[in-house]
Amino acid sequence: MKRLLGLAVSAIALAACDSSAPDNSAPDTDTAQIEQTASATRRTAGYNEDRNAYFGDLHIHTRSSFDAYIFNVRRTADDAYRFARGETITHPSGFDMTIAGGPLDFYTVTDHAEYLGILPVMDTPGTELSELPRAKDMFSTDPAKITAAFQGVGASVRSGEPIEEMYDTEIMGSVWQQNIDAADKYYVPGEFTTFAAYEFTSVTVNEEDGSFAGGNLHRNVFFKGEAPDRAFSTLDSPNPEDLWDWMDEQRAEGYEAIAIPHNSNVSDGQMFRLETYNGDPLDVAYADQRMRNEPLVEVTQVKGTSETHPALSPNDEWADFEIYDRLLASYQVSKTEGSYVREAYRNGLKLQEEQGFDPFHFGLVGASDSHVAGGAYAENDYWSKVGIIDGTPMARGSVPFLGTKSWDAQPDNPMVNNAREWFSRWAASGLTGVWAEENTRESIFDAFRRKETFATTGPRMKVRFFGGYGYTEDMLDDADLTRKAYEGGVSMGSDLVGTGEAPIFLAWAQRDPNMGALQRVQIVKVTSGGEAVYDVACHNGAPDPTTHRCADNGAAVNMDTCTPTGEGASELKAVWQDPDFDAAQRATYYVRVLENPSCRWSTWEAMRGNVEPRPDVPQTIQERAYTSPIWYIPAE
Repeated sequence: MKRLLGLAVSAIALAACDSSAPDNSAPDTDTAQIEQTASATRRTAGYNEDRNAYFGDLHIHTRSSFDAYIFNVRRTADDAYRFARGETITHPSGFDMTIAGGPLDFYTVTDHAEYLGILPVMDTPGTELSELPRAKDMFSTDPAKITAAFQGVGASVRSGEPIEEMYDTEIMGSVWQQNIDAADKYYVPGEFTTFAAYEFTSVTVNEEDGSFAGGNLHRNVFFKGEAPDRAFSTLDSPNPEDLWDWMDEQRAEGYEAIAIPHNSNVSDGQMFRLETYNGDPLDVAYADQRMRNEPLVEVTQVKGTSETHPALSPNDEWADFEIYDRLLASYQVSKTEGSYVREAYRNGLKLQEEQGFDPFHFGLVGASDSHVAGGAYAENDYWSKVGIIDGTPMARGSVPFLGTKSWDAQPDNPMVNNAREWFSRWAASGLTGVWAEENTRESIFDAFRRKETFATTGPRMKVRFFGGYGYTEDMLDDADLTRKAYEGGVSMGSDLVGTGEAPIFLAWAQRDPNMGALQRVQIVKVTSGGEAVYDVACHNGAPDPTTHRCADNGAAVNMDTCTPTGEGASELKAVWQDPDFDAAQRATYYVRVLENPSCRWSTWEAMRGNVEPRPDVPQTIQERAYTSPIWYIPAE
């Protein structure tokens, strides 16, 4: 945080839950018919029993977040929702931002609950907060004073100890209500869905060396309908388990909610640790409470992808994708073990087999974590995430520092170092896809609950995944494929109970017409003892039955123009059985879809700047999507 701030100053709920007791008596026929008619009337025009794919971003910050405001972000929740609907807003650095790919289906502002809205008030002359010595320092012209004042705020957020003179609950409650009101204002059932939400900003602090570096334990908290009048933050407790207790209490009061952890890749091994926050052994109660409150995990966003790591998956050729490993506000490297979802799936299976519970039975989503109100989802139209400190190609490290032309001749200064260690390693990612009957809060939130979700690194590719015992090859060309898949099995996010025979999986992917062609569809299998990756559908023929890999399709990129070369698929479908299936062994299966190679954002910016691409980051990437798993459970 100190380095970030030093650089900055130098750069100068319409569907409420009913909390009344339920009436369990059987309705009479007339009442049932009335209720059925009313339910049908409430359906929107896009209602589909077989479910539609909807895309959105579940992680957006505005000026009300303390870290966004200090980096010159002045956009509001209203601006964020207008951006998601396709309107143009202005970046803190002065250029226009318009969403790539057209309007989204859902969008959620998740400002930090800690000191929510406090900094804008401190920066408003005439307010009591503006008269505080800390406010005068934070908004002075002295970089040292600004850094010290703001670093104190960061330290408070991490420790959970409020700065009493700043801890104005009336202002924080008022801004929380403003964010709720904005979500309600822009919610249009059938067209655009919003949720009241916020970020719980827990951080592990390295006490051994006294540094400000920390592991990320942040969660975004979402309410299905109405929201309570306050947001539980780290200033109440930095322990996520205390957050779950609070969520359980709110649920009992009628406020249905879920929390979504993010950036486990930089959690320093703590997000999926095999003990509680306080170091106690895990147990059934812990697993039940965690899965009740955290059914999903954000697997990809600007600060890297948390699927897996080459050190954890050495036999996965695609494991080295947008690996970002620096702890928050630090150049220190995060611990790998305990930080990635595939390893968590494996550990969850092991705990289930040995102790009878699985605290990592979660689905997957993606988001941007934009702090400028609008996400940058396209490689060729990227603006990073923070504000003025990463608002230009030079600040992001995609072109050499001012006055130099060689990457070998970069000076040793904070801007260059931050670009090298942080910003150049960040990604243009990501989005959440859900399969829901209609674009409403109720339907999309229910999809979250049943984990019928998938994450993409930016493209809006559609992905389906089913498991059952009666799927056949000829179903792939059936006009009623989806209906039959639901009727004959389970969808992503579900458990599949064994019958003694190998299940049949059905995977289907459709490209984003505005993005790259599809190269392959893979199924990743995880067991308590290992993992395997199987190509199941290829654009250029069937995968090799021995290696389980597609043949090279010859797709590449013209590095002079960033133009893709070669061919790919618009749609890929397959039915597949695990050739290494063991009926007695629990297993987790999920789909990963890969596009053909394309230029990374840093290469696009280097090409526009007429310089060689940065040598220490990939020049090309393969955009991808990840589904929530299907968990195979052996028959008893």
